[in-house]
Amino acid sequence: MGVIAKQSIRGTIVTYLGIAVGVVTTFFVLTRFLTTEEIGLARVLIDAATLFIGLAQLGTNASIIRFYPYFREKDSDEDHGFFFWALVVPFIGFLIFAIIYWACSVPLGAWFGDKSPLFVEYYYFVLPLAFFMLYQTICESTCNVLMHIVLPRAVRELIVRIGLLVLYLLYAFRILSLDGFVIGLCANYALAALINIAYFFSLKGNDSSFSLKKIVLKPDFAFLRANTDLVRRYLLYSGFLILSAVTGVLAPTLSSFFVTAKMGLDTTGIFAIATYMAVLVSVPNRSLSAIASPQLARAIKENNREECATLIRQVTRNMLLIGGFILLAIWVNIDLIFHILPNGATFATAKNVVLILGVSQLVLGTFTICLTALNYSRFYAISLILSLILTGSAIVLNNYLVPLCGMEGAALSNLLSYGLYFLLIIVTVAALARFHVVDKRWWLSALLLIALFAINQVWLIYAPSMNIWLDSILRSFILIGGGAFIAYKAKLSPEVNEQIKNQKSKIKNR
Repeated sequence: MGVIAKQSIRGTIVTYLGIAVGVVTTFFVLTRFLTTEEIGLARVLIDAATLFIGLAQLGTNASIIRFYPYFREKDSDEDHGFFFWALVVPFIGFLIFAIIYWACSVPLGAWFGDKSPLFVEYYYFVLPLAFFMLYQTICESTCNVLMHIVLPRAVRELIVRIGLLVLYLLYAFRILSLDGFVIGLCANYALAALINIAYFFSLKGNDSSFSLKKIVLKPDFAFLRANTDLVRRYLLYSGFLILSAVTGVLAPTLSSFFVTAKMGLDTTGIFAIATYMAVLVSVPNRSLSAIASPQLARAIKENNREECATLIRQVTRNMLLIGGFILLAIWVNIDLIFHILPNGATFATAKNVVLILGVSQLVLGTFTICLTALNYSRFYAISLILSLILTGSAIVLNNYLVPLCGMEGAALSNLLSYGLYFLLIIVTVAALARFHVVDKRWWLSALLLIALFAINQVWLIYAPSMNIWLDSILRSFILIGGGAFIAYKAKLSPEVNEQIKNQKSKIKNR
């Protein structure tokens, strides 16, 4: 875990700097200066572009990580033109799905037009936005396999968010019109893509496992002809991922689209703020998975079951513990958050939505590594069936629960569909790999978190708040501080304990 720990810690630091910018943007700019409809428009445009790039990648994002070890010569910098295909295939996918998106403008316009005509007005801006987001994502993945995640992470978490903050402020003070804001949104992601592309081509590498040459886009057709079985497996895997993306990528954005179509952009804006809060729970998984995934792909290629089991258990254990404490911090202070939020009374209607989506994000962040392991194994086709179950259940649940329960219904649909999905994935991985996905420390961490949430609820019932500030500070100190102390002393995360120990040693040696 040496490389994983070092890179993930750096990536997490960058991520949380980005979160600081995101908090200012979301909670003190968006809620103060923009209407809920305008917030909803920005959200649904980005969600639509995210769905688009999930399809247009043609499986490249995951294929890069899974098959790079097969193309790179061991102890060498030769990659046989692998990155040529990594950049060309998504471009072909973009052209295909751009045509499909254009052809669907009439039925989609009819679906959204009644409740959300503003989205229909800016329908075609999804295309340039998706194009730039696509290459930002692809170049980030190529950097991941080369063990260079910090700068691409900084682009995603810092530069993009700072750009969004500037755009929102320019629009808030009417320096930009709404047209100008949407164009600026596209330009912001264009800048992010260009930075990632420039960084990718400048890489020479410093990873001790191999010496990385400067990237050269020259396909090695001789290598492909000599390895037809590898090419066949790459195409089969990528084809599977295309089918899987139709279902798997659709599910995370379904709730937002259903709320937009059935309740309007005003409600989407409120739902978006709740979603921003909940997403904080799974933030550590972005850095940890980005660096753990290539390691997992290598271990699976080498059929190193022990290393696979260790990686999966470490990631699931640490993500449950870290994500659980983040969710606890949000929930303990939820009333204070809405109290200090500009126009907080408007957004406080989504209080329960935050908790439900937060639990959903905790499940997602904790067990995504299991899905990664399944996708990188020879049993990857099974995940297509599971993705169909995820999307089918999400469509049915959203269609039934959103009209019945509104935003809470959308959040509950998200939680129930993901809960079923990851339960099936855990059972599948455990059965195929013949090892337990979680260990004793995971269960102890889960019990600790359940106890802390229960104590918080009892506290609220039997010791109602007299002063919202004092109450939040006191509960935070006792529940979060006390819980973290127990986790540290019980060594629920040996990896975190080791990092704390190393930092203490460094401080003492200064």
